[in-house]
Amino acid sequence: SSTGIIGWRIPVNEMVEDIVPLAVKGMQSESAVGLARAIMTTDRFPKLRSYTLKNGARVVGVAKGAGMIEPNMATMLSYIFTDFTIEKKRLQSILTHAVNESFNSISVDGSESTSDTVVALSSNQIESEENDLAEFESAISEICQGLASDIVRNGEGTSHVMRIDISNYPGSDQEARMLGRSIANSALLKCAIAGNDPNTGRLASAIGSFLGRLEDAGTIESKTTNMIIKLGGRTIFKNGKFVLEGDDVENELSQHMIDAQLGEQDEYPKHQRCVEIGIDFGTSTKDDSGECGNVTVLGSDLTAEYVSVNADYRS
Repeated sequence: SSTGIIGWRIPVNEMVEDIVPLAVKGMQSESAVGLARAIMTTDRFPKLRSYTLKNGARVVGVAKGAGMIEPNMATMLSYIFTDFTIEKKRLQSILTHAVNESFNSISVDGSESTSDTVVALSSNQIESEENDLAEFESAISEICQGLASDIVRNGEGTSHVMRIDISNYPGSDQEARMLGRSIANSALLKCAIAGNDPNTGRLASAIGSFLGRLEDAGTIESKTTNMIIKLGGRTIFKNGKFVLEGDDVENELSQHMIDAQLGEQDEYPKHQRCVEIGIDFGTSTKDDSGECGNVTVLGSDLTAEYVSVNADYRS
């Protein structure tokens, strides 16, 4: 697996002859930090997560990725290693579920890629019982979600991470996830957040634009009748209209964004805070199949640093 400039062939012969022997020579079992650093490209910091199970088995995951990030999947690589004994088919099922709720629920810039990989490998060295599986599945999920969050927080030029919680969407989780990614990819909303500007109309517009591409006006109205939108924990839209109460609210929402701000060139993130966005379609909203989508999507803002990185990418 590899990432790089699309269309350019990688020097396979040189890699096999020169890099692989050095990699084998440098193998060690003391730390995975070297691996996490070795796969970095425009990443600002290595991404590494681990979990030790009660039976002594360990799960360790590393990832790289900072730009051209939107599933399925993105210009990203992730490798997860474990000594937990598990059959291949079951490991694949657990990994697929975890990836959908993590790597497939993020976006830095809305750009998909031809190059991406998530692999889980087990050495089957630690014996496991059936009752260990729930904890193992939780560990895989926790590591994938942690690494996915690290990728967004480490996004090219990222100065804010958006956490978009969608609940009671009248449709499937996948459809709700598509809405979340559509919101995260709104250029106008991303720029507003980069500037700590609580332009709530851009958030409502992003929701409406997505629904408008899928539904007629009557269906949209029925789906949004009970919709509540929150920003920074404060209700900003309810009963079909905005709930905004003057400069004090405006300043509160702006301060929420300021508190979540990161340095665009920070080597490591100084905190794990997000710009919190909540969209609740109401408990009574279900589609014809009775489905109700509940998902969380992470997204990045859009800064001048992102433009600079990608304008100079090949030079």
